[in-house]
Amino acid sequence: MILVIGDFMIDHYLWGKSNRISPEAPVPVVEITKEEDRLGGAGNVVNNLLSLGSEVMIATILGDENERMMRLLNEQNINTKGVFVDNTRKTIIKSRVIASNHQVIRYDKETKNYITKEFEQKIFDFAKDNIDKIDMILLSDYEKGVLTPTLTQKLIDLANAKNKKLIIDPKNNFYKYQNAYMIKPNKKELSIATNIEINTKEDLIKAGWALKEELNLEYLLVTLSEDGMALFGKEFIQIPTLAREVYDVTGAGDTVLASLGYFLSKNDNLIEAMHFANAAAAVVVGKVGSATVTINEILHYEKNLDNSVEHKIIPFDEVEKLNFTNKKVVFTNGCFDILHLGHVKYLQKARALGDVLIVGVNSNESVTRLKGPTRPVNDEFDRAYLLASLEVVDYVVIFKEDTPYELIKKIKPDILVKGADYKDKEVVGSDIAKEVKLIDFVDGKSTTNIISKIKK
Repeated sequence: MILVIGDFMIDHYLWGKSNRISPEAPVPVVEITKEEDRLGGAGNVVNNLLSLGSEVMIATILGDENERMMRLLNEQNINTKGVFVDNTRKTIIKSRVIASNHQVIRYDKETKNYITKEFEQKIFDFAKDNIDKIDMILLSDYEKGVLTPTLTQKLIDLANAKNKKLIIDPKNNFYKYQNAYMIKPNKKELSIATNIEINTKEDLIKAGWALKEELNLEYLLVTLSEDGMALFGKEFIQIPTLAREVYDVTGAGDTVLASLGYFLSKNDNLIEAMHFANAAAAVVVGKVGSATVTINEILHYEKNLDNSVEHKIIPFDEVEKLNFTNKKVVFTNGCFDILHLGHVKYLQKARALGDVLIVGVNSNESVTRLKGPTRPVNDEFDRAYLLASLEVVDYVVIFKEDTPYELIKKIKPDILVKGADYKDKEVVGSDIAKEVKLIDFVDGKSTTNIISKIKK
């Protein structure tokens, strides 16, 4: 059971077509052919949880026109015992006019001021009374008044005391999220919260660790739009986006929150939950409007991406999950800072030695330690992506240590490949691999030579 607390809204859609411009003003005239209400905001989180097959409880405050919202909740058979009505407020309604699958305009009715202490207490009491029935709490904060600083902190304290995971989709007032299990801002929200302009990966890492430490979070997950997601926990992990087509990002954050909550309510593997949420987001941005996603849609999407470049880049912690039954595994490693002919021919020869070729790539930090402060030229993910794009490479893994010994321990390759310059030298991991093979390099082809040529 998952408890969702936050700002519930009505997403009101007016669908139609437009073939002319108004004579009254330079705006399109839309002929409405269909009109519908959907659960939005925190309600869209609930929609996604239901479509994933989760049991859900909710708590929120509605205002006038609450019957319209209650009808939507009842249609989904959602228990409304945690829904309270304050008639001095407006129920949030966001109306969108859609013509030929393009949003023309949106107009809103809403109350933004915080709910009263009386209604804060009603929501908290509901959560407290039901805490033993739930596996997870999701807070969907659109800064429309439900999640006040006091209520948010009381809910976080309750979850921590009862050892329940609580994940927040935050807005602007980040101070009220202190001590939470996880918050999941987007890049813009992270930038605003830390006052750090995020233009590079280094900016992202600086801002992420700063916010995690300032708020004393167990985890910080940052959604990066076309750049995927980044997780700050015991270490920094970034994964690329899986989206192939983007029609509408409306509600994508709700889908990520719901899919994280759904997965973690059943499985404690946060890295797998992150990949699951990433796939869910990729599905939902390919739809128009605040859309939902199902397990089958996620599995189908992932199946179609099995041979994609992104799926060949494996996080260090997930290497042991790879199955190589009855296959001869070949491993090699390097910085691969500027991919060139010598690298490609070397990898082709390595792949010919077995059935699966895994390439370990030094992280940015380890390249700098090994090669000096001016290296690497290319970011670790860029280097991994280019290697994964090669047909002869089956998997790429980024490692942070100066040597790949810990990675080799995880893989236990049949054949360990190094360059011929390692003749009469000890090869790291030779005590683990069944066999070591040395391969000649192509004369004159090296990253160092390319950099020297560029400088000249």
